[in-house]
Amino acid sequence: MTTRPGDARPTALQVIQDEGLEGKLADKLIFITGVSSGIGIETAKALSVTGATIYLAARNLDKAREHLGENSPHVHLFELDLASLTSVRACAEKVLSQTKKINIFIANAGIMAYPEGQTADGFETQFGTNHLGHFLLFQLVRPALLAAATPESNSRAVILASIAHRGSEVVFDNYNLKGEYKRWRAYSQSKTANLWTANEFDRRYSGQGLRAFSVQPGGIKTGLLQYMSEEEQNGLTSAPGLAPQFKSPEQGAATSTWGAVSKSLDGMGGRYLEDVQIAKAYDAAEGQWAPGYAPHAYSPEKEKKLWELSLKLVGVEN
Repeated sequence: MTTRPGDARPTALQVIQDEGLEGKLADKLIFITGVSSGIGIETAKALSVTGATIYLAARNLDKAREHLGENSPHVHLFELDLASLTSVRACAEKVLSQTKKINIFIANAGIMAYPEGQTADGFETQFGTNHLGHFLLFQLVRPALLAAATPESNSRAVILASIAHRGSEVVFDNYNLKGEYKRWRAYSQSKTANLWTANEFDRRYSGQGLRAFSVQPGGIKTGLLQYMSEEEQNGLTSAPGLAPQFKSPEQGAATSTWGAVSKSLDGMGGRYLEDVQIAKAYDAAEGQWAPGYAPHAYSPEKEKKLWELSLKLVGVEN
């Protein structure tokens, strides 16, 4: 088997087919962020085959419509800028005005290797966008996720992390990285925050029928690379050990889709998923780009600390 985009590795649509879910989720509602490009679009396309009602949020609605359209009565678009907590609140309010139940929430949107800057609320851009924006959105739509949960069918939250989480834990005493900004460290910190948040979500709400997973989608050449130079992009896609792991967008959406719907994950949560399976611990002996999660990926004490800090930063009471 080759290991290039278009090879035998599963696509998001194949996950749906393998699960036997074509047309079988007509009574469900799925909410996905970041659907104006890349794997967000492919995730939405695959899940739409299930017959579920699909709520899609994007900063650029024109791009989302270009790729997905809005002609289906089952597809609804919402404007969302995760770099603005005001926009997050407005999006959540609009969503909740139209539904009281959400079965699946997929936090797909994100930015990578962004130049140093601040969100509208004064947070380092990657931490504020990738983590805090999604964290607030989850807190606001959480009642709808809990309302949809039943003993027979738990609700699920899927948060996209990255192999990059291995590059940095959350820097609690300087999460804005003032005076020491490095764009890859900032990205890594935000992805660890995503992973820790999924773990803490699951810990807090699994008893109420809401399970959460984090996902490493894999290397995909999408708009996520837009802040990298052409030389940097070529370096990634030609690096020995990394280049063979690059996937097509359809393949990159497979693990998110699997985490959202697979029956094999029923009754489970708080797991880091990779390559359409539960990931193992990273073994440095297998090389820099080998799969697996870092030793700091599971840390209940730090996950709780991040949760409490994030509640304070976004202005929400627990």
